[in-house]
Amino acid sequence: MLFQFDMAGNPPDTIVTTFEDLQKSKPNTREFAVKIFRGTVDHLTEIDDMIQQQADNWRLSRMAVVDRNIIRMSIYEFMHETDTPKLVIIDEAIEIAKKFGTQKSSQFINGILDGILKKYNLAS
Repeated sequence: MLFQFDMAGNPPDTIVTTFEDLQKSKPNTREFAVKIFRGTVDHLTEIDDMIQQQADNWRLSRMAVVDRNIIRMSIYEFMHETDTPKLVIIDEAIEIAKKFGTQKSSQFINGILDGILKKYNLAS
């Protein structure tokens, strides 16, 4: 959903109602996915500012779309899904990157997320 939002700029409500894989998901999976999607979109400016502060030599527009959105949703989870351990969030981000990103995505994402945790004191 984040990829579609980023690439096509479709309204979040449209994306949620037309996202085919979401409609096939179990209700609790669907609810969690929508929560992460909407939360990330709602806090996008703040999240993107954090990424830019951490990724000194990378503009957001130069990052691979998949990588950028995995980082975005992970930061949202760091800040707003406090019941989920931070290392679990990073591990899940890395697994998603391995499946959908490039060969170097998992290392790039791990580095950015680790830096975000330290820079913003979110590790606790």
